[in-house]
Amino acid sequence: MSAFDALKKTLEAEPRTWLVTGAAGFIGSNLVEALLLLNQRVVGLDNFATGHEKNLAQVQVSVGPSRWENFRFKRGDIRDLITCHTVCKDVDYVLHQAALGSVPRSIEDPLTTHAANNTGFLNMLVAARDAKVKRFVYAASSSTYGDHPGLPKVEDVIGKPLSPYAVTKLVNELYADVFGRCYGMESIGLRYFNIFGRRQDPQGAYAAVVPKWVASMIRNEPVYINGDGETSRDFCYIDNVIQANLLAATSQHADAANQVYNVAVGDRTTLNQLFEAIRGLLEPKYPHLADFKPVYRDFRAGDVRHSLADISKARARLGYAPTHRIGEGLAEAMDWYVQDLS
Repeated sequence: MSAFDALKKTLEAEPRTWLVTGAAGFIGSNLVEALLLLNQRVVGLDNFATGHEKNLAQVQVSVGPSRWENFRFKRGDIRDLITCHTVCKDVDYVLHQAALGSVPRSIEDPLTTHAANNTGFLNMLVAARDAKVKRFVYAASSSTYGDHPGLPKVEDVIGKPLSPYAVTKLVNELYADVFGRCYGMESIGLRYFNIFGRRQDPQGAYAAVVPKWVASMIRNEPVYINGDGETSRDFCYIDNVIQANLLAATSQHADAANQVYNVAVGDRTTLNQLFEAIRGLLEPKYPHLADFKPVYRDFRAGDVRHSLADISKARARLGYAPTHRIGEGLAEAMDWYVQDLS
């Protein structure tokens, strides 16, 4: 039995109370759903800056009326300390997902990115500390590796940040570490590598590549690839992220807490390979894709050329064992993407 399977049995037998910030977002709503399906008590917080009410509506349908009664939602902003204190009250674990993602957005508007990702993060740390939560798990980012050229990426070797967004995520790690040293607070940062899956928004200028490309292919619109297409990423399916968060919150390993961990698969996929994989899955339903080609354009400012994670630390200390590689994740998510766009 895997560590995650064992954990799920324990949680079902002994329900806890969890706070998920960014609960209406892509990752947050999936965490809410997974926790409610395990009969946990869940508090959700979101200001709907990037999240959507329809995501929570889908969760409600998925979990059913009896489990949905275990969910309490507050509309609010992590930039407001009183709100943070309110939602942290009587919570065992915090899964902090609320943030403004996107490298391009941070370049265009660094002030708003800083306010959400740093001021908001510090507010949440203070509120969680004051509420004496058992552990604070937060969404870190692979962007923290910056310009360091080494592959695979190992947690204790980083370079200089390449965007304001990357700076904010590095600052999160520094604050979390200091709160451990100064206040004895347990935290874990999860450096996400290119997460994709159900409920990922295909709309807007800052949409992630997988849902955006799926939408463009279905609609027979241009698919743009920045650079030559040989830029590579370690794409990670949402189910792996759910596993990592729950294991991080509850791991009893002596050296688990007050660390950062890569959350990925350990595979490298180029954008050209990703394009062909998505096109291949969609072509049976959309014959116009038989001769569909991408449009190449200039490299994007702030982008890392290659990304590949070493996940051995998460395996050893958290019991993390990803269940979906990119092909399996795309195949599982594709029906949701198609249905959502219909």
